[in-house]
Amino acid sequence: MNGEHSYHVTVEWTGNTGTGTSSYAAYSRDHLIRAQGKPDVAGSSDPAFRGDPARWNPEDMLVASLSACHKLWYLHLCAVEGVTVLAYRDEAEGVMAEDRERGGAFSRVTLRPVVTIAAGGDAALAEELHGRAHHFCFIANSVNFPVLCEPRVAHAD
Repeated sequence: MNGEHSYHVTVEWTGNTGTGTSSYAAYSRDHLIRAQGKPDVAGSSDPAFRGDPARWNPEDMLVASLSACHKLWYLHLCAVEGVTVLAYRDEAEGVMAEDRERGGAFSRVTLRPVVTIAAGGDAALAEELHGRAHHFCFIANSVNFPVLCEPRVAHAD
């Protein structure tokens, strides 16, 4: 792996309800996130900040990015090491605390992947590979808060 990679997205605010940002309550936090060749993502802010709970918010997307990056590295490492993964599900959780001076920041994200490997597979290796996946995860390497991993590995029946 060498080189630099660029990622281009467009975020367009769609929440002008007629008077723009004339007051804190006068506008919607809705926006669309776009990238060429991909479906739009409907975004908003967290409902605690007057957002639409049916839309993705930046905090959801950060936690999802950490989870997805870890999963992609994990599956890659399992394939290279001969661990056959049959199912993978992560119930990830992020904790953010509001701060008067900075607005807020994440204090941690915990990944809780549940992995099913083929019968007879090396469960100890499957668990160990989570540590290596964390080491290589681009997104985890880019954040300034702990990303914890509490994996569970089970064999297929």
